[in-house]
Amino acid sequence: MKRLDVWVGGALGLALAYASWLGWAPFGQTPFSMTEALGFVTGALCVYLVVRENVWNFPVGIANSAFFLVLFAGARLYGDAALQIIYIALGFQGWYLWLRGGENRTPLNVGRASRRLLAGVAAFVVVGTTGLTFFFRYVNDSAPFLDALTTALSLGAQYLLNRKAVENWWLWMTADVVYIYLYAARGLHLTAVLYFVFLCMCVAGLRAWLRTMSGRVRETEGGGSPVLEAGGGAVRG
Repeated sequence: MKRLDVWVGGALGLALAYASWLGWAPFGQTPFSMTEALGFVTGALCVYLVVRENVWNFPVGIANSAFFLVLFAGARLYGDAALQIIYIALGFQGWYLWLRGGENRTPLNVGRASRRLLAGVAAFVVVGTTGLTFFFRYVNDSAPFLDALTTALSLGAQYLLNRKAVENWWLWMTADVVYIYLYAARGLHLTAVLYFVFLCMCVAGLRAWLRTMSGRVRETEGGGSPVLEAGGGAVRG
């Protein structure tokens, strides 16, 4: 608890929860709810823990998904609401994989995804976005294409994250840019700010994971870039 970032993050989280409880409306906007405030706090903490390669990001992320499920359903962002249910399931999967998904049931190391895996994820994003756009139009979603695109990108990113593939950060950053616009346009200003924070943290996460991989390469004589399927190593928790 000696880290400045932990203390600052904790103080901001308490301040947001208190402001929500008081019904404070920043800059004359609609007051943000306690659900949105809790989603902000747990979401920021989750990404922070992912950047630190801390396995506790998964239980925090599961709680975050529960808060956002309620928030997005109320805002008629049905794609994002349904996405939270899938996130909860993927959270349990990722929790297991980070601890036991490496070689001989060892914790996973950060690595690069294989070309086959990346091609599969790319195909899923294209097909998923197309199919979900038609579906969301049918159910009268408030932003069918953007909701479909961010849903597909986020699922692809989470799939790569669960396997500690460094490429997950690029998908998250792409999704975050769209999310910032989407939530600001729907009046979810605090959530839009959260996704801007996510975007900045994703940049930090990409740099941190690349440094981790570079360190492992230097420790291995004659080693090349780590491959995702290699596994092994310890997870900080």
